Amino acid sequence: MSLFRLPRTLRVMLRVMLCLAAVLVFSGARAADNNNEVQVTWQLLDYIAVDYAGAVEQGAVVNATEYAEQAEFAATAAAKIAALPAHAQQNDLLREAARLQSAIDDKADAALVAAVAHELASALLVVYPVPLAPKTAPEFTRGAAVFSDTCAACHGQSGAGDGPAAAALSPPPIAFTDHERAAQRSLFALYQSVTLGVADTPMPGFADLPDEDRWALAFIVGQFAFPQAQVAAGERLWQTDMSLHQLIPNLEALISLAPAALAERIGKENADALLAFLRRHPEVLMQQQPSGSLTLVRERLTQSLAASRAGNREQASALALSAYLDGFEPSEPALKARDATLMRHIEGDMLDYRVALQRGESVEQLAERQQVLNVLFTSAEEVLNASEGSMVSTFFGAATILLREGVEALLIVVAMVAFLRKAERTEVMPYVHGGWIGALVAGVLTWIVATWMIEISGASRELTEGFGSLFAAAVLLSVGIWMHGKAQAGQWQRYIRDAMAKALSGRSAWLLFGLAFIVVYREVFETILFYAALSAQGNGLVMLAGALSAGAVLAAIAWIMLRYSRKLPISEFFTYSSWLMALLTVVLTGKGVAALQEAGIIGITPLASLPRLEWVGLFPTLQSGAAQALTIALLLLGFAWNKRESAQH
Repeated sequence: MSLFRLPRTLRVMLRVMLCLAAVLVFSGARAADNNNEVQVTWQLLDYIAVDYAGAVEQGAVVNATEYAEQAEFAATAAAKIAALPAHAQQNDLLREAARLQSAIDDKADAALVAAVAHELASALLVVYPVPLAPKTAPEFTRGAAVFSDTCAACHGQSGAGDGPAAAALSPPPIAFTDHERAAQRSLFALYQSVTLGVADTPMPGFADLPDEDRWALAFIVGQFAFPQAQVAAGERLWQTDMSLHQLIPNLEALISLAPAALAERIGKENADALLAFLRRHPEVLMQQQPSGSLTLVRERLTQSLAASRAGNREQASALALSAYLDGFEPSEPALKARDATLMRHIEGDMLDYRVALQRGESVEQLAERQQVLNVLFTSAEEVLNASEGSMVSTFFGAATILLREGVEALLIVVAMVAFLRKAERTEVMPYVHGGWIGALVAGVLTWIVATWMIEISGASRELTEGFGSLFAAAVLLSVGIWMHGKAQAGQWQRYIRDAMAKALSGRSAWLLFGLAFIVVYREVFETILFYAALSAQGNGLVMLAGALSAGAVLAAIAWIMLRYSRKLPISEFFTYSSWLMALLTVVLTGKGVAALQEAGIIGITPLASLPRLEWVGLFPTLQSGAAQALTIALLLLGFAWNKRESAQH
């Protein structure tokens, strides 16, 4: 007999909820494949923009092979765009792709084809965003070594395309010292070539290399056409002309900038000198932005407002979402640790901005919202860039974070332990303990990965919290209804008679393991992000003292709950436990939906009549409210079914 025996209708509903969560998780896993297709398409468009000039001159084909390749690339790019996931702006991209094909068919001027290809490539990355920059400045020593080992045989040590293997290759390797060609290639384009290779050439892709090595290679290759002799002039320009800092505000801007485009703004001589300097010293772009800089979020919102002004609301919404996930979310843990009220204010106003876009507010109203947000961002930067946190604020920050994130998981785990003790099913206890201990171990690994290997994106954080909350809510729904059933008169005695002599089924035991793991890891995941932010502020021993103090309080809560639960009559224990599980189910449902809304997975319909009470999972949106209402309805239906079953026996 299964531990959790539910009415058939409720079991079907639960399975549907779990299947839906699985589908959403699978959809998230496909994002990496979509990113690869977007990158390949972007690379094709970039090659058309650069190489078409070598195929057509003054309306006549001068290189038939090259011309055929350009036409093929354009057709392939159009097909790949059509195969990408459906998007409101996909048809606009397809129209631009058709325009590019027509221009090539008509043997249009190279400048026109290049402009159309570049515009389409830029629009593609707006509609289907992919990472445009490395996490840190490249390590040139490593990049030079990789170039020597991997690329020099064909391209030559100086990048002139004269390596010992070059003579046997057709077409011959690219000469990176060719300034005219290099002027059309951004560092991102070079990174794409390193990663994906070049179709119909001997150039292979090196996707198996670590990402940081591929970026380092792109920077090394991007330096050959801009010699060391120009670096000093470029450095003087950078130090004396502050307008250049606005033109190239960050690493992403440098990487996406083609030298020819920069030359149009500041002149070829200045552009060459500046790129000779910045491509060798990209760290200055990271130094000029303090750790608490919210430059990216400001840029994305400015771009969003511009897209809205141009009538492109879908693009504006995508940029607003990117402003939150890519710009603000990475700074959220540090800000929450220092000023949680300000963090919630910004989070709420950014959500309101996205809702305003959906409602179709005027550009003037959106601009006012952006101005308010910019003031809040300035306040946030002041908080983030302040001197190291005081000992008192660090202690209480560490303590309150752990208490806030830990109580929810503690209630669920302790309730499971108390139940197993009450039911005298201690042989299943290792599953519960294995679940929460495994979650702590996974949390330590997450800390290591997030600190030394990769940066956890804002979307990943919201998706982890969202899906984890909904999974836990689905399981708690069944647990709460089951416990309520056992609280009915006579039900516990019948359960003892029918099931106590049998070992708990493997499936139910592993369900307890999974529940313990999910609810604890969800909270551990959030906690390590906040602690990572706190540790960067110094006062490490004080932070540890705060964590230990909170741990002691949590241990005391667990001891009191377990001690009190032993004294409760069995029916009262199940009654109180079932209502606790029901309450936590509603809370986790609201938090899960809200997290997926912040990640852009679920839409947002605000309800002004509802307050925002995050600690109970109450968010003023139709979607979260409806999900909680459905959860309450299922709980009431399950409780009513239990009473009916009890009355019939």
